[in-house]
Amino acid sequence: MTNAKKKIAVIPGDGIGREVIAQALQVIKATGAVVEFTEFDWGADRYLADRTTVPTDGFAMLARDFDAIFVGALGDPRVPSNIHAKEILLGMRFKMDLYANVRPVRLLEESLCPLKHAGPKDVDFVVIRENTEGVYMDMGGFFKKHTADEVATQEDINTRKGVERVIRFAFDYARANGRQRVLMSDKSNVMSYAGNLWQRVFKLVAAGYPEIEVQHMYVDALCLQMVRDPKSLDVIVTNNMFGDILTDLAAALQGGLGMAASANIHPGHTSMFEPVHGSAPPIAGKNIANPIGAILTAALMLNHLEMSAEAARIDAAVLAAVREKKTTSDIGGKLGTRECGAWIAERASQGQ
Repeated sequence: MTNAKKKIAVIPGDGIGREVIAQALQVIKATGAVVEFTEFDWGADRYLADRTTVPTDGFAMLARDFDAIFVGALGDPRVPSNIHAKEILLGMRFKMDLYANVRPVRLLEESLCPLKHAGPKDVDFVVIRENTEGVYMDMGGFFKKHTADEVATQEDINTRKGVERVIRFAFDYARANGRQRVLMSDKSNVMSYAGNLWQRVFKLVAAGYPEIEVQHMYVDALCLQMVRDPKSLDVIVTNNMFGDILTDLAAALQGGLGMAASANIHPGHTSMFEPVHGSAPPIAGKNIANPIGAILTAALMLNHLEMSAEAARIDAAVLAAVREKKTTSDIGGKLGTRECGAWIAERASQGQ
């Protein structure tokens, strides 16, 4: 365990975000990790109170004063435009240049997977999604809006710098984690310009990693492969939109969005960690949301902060909870959000 105290900014978010982040923080504390939490009230309540989404120096402050950022789901029906969610979450990714979205896809128990006869050995891969470019850059516009001749455009932005660094991140990740294969997925048979850039850069970068097997699939074929033979997958790298879609499909293989963790990384810079699921307003406050995605995200964060022993205790505690059905009802247990979090925290506290 590292002796240097790590400073973590916490943005619990909206809806069930606040509930599951609270449980994840409890689990982190139970491991004995040397961390200090500072909570920020950015979210729907703050926006409705004074129309603040992010304070003027908010992102600069996070980058300057914290080692990591832990974020809960954002989104609230009282803010129909979800402007606060967009400015906080996408703003953080873009303005802090968190270019690599890392989503481990790991099945903990056979009963959680909708595929017949698929077990933990069959579902264990990682999707690395480019996080700052593509169609998510909000570039485009309307012509003749609200008429029968209306035209809408949405630009797909791919830069050589952005493509190269995320592909290199994927190969570095594979090398550092003992992964054998990197698969690049695109739709270059129809998206010929962006696809050509991705194809050329992928080949150039791959040449520097001769020990790693190189693969390519069109994104539609990859969706098929995820369902037909997930065991064949190892590290996947793809663009922003395809990564968004693929990871929701992948989450189903591991038990649903409530089990899915993610990291938003810029190596050497303050990075952000968030569970994949949304704020789920209909079930907020009912003590039924699955906290495991947030708890596994906490383990990702501790690993990133070089607290591997504490992260391993969290992973082991979650696995025990799943095996012993000490979970919420969506994955076969009978516990509430708080009770599930407390059980995992107690297990994670053992062996310090």
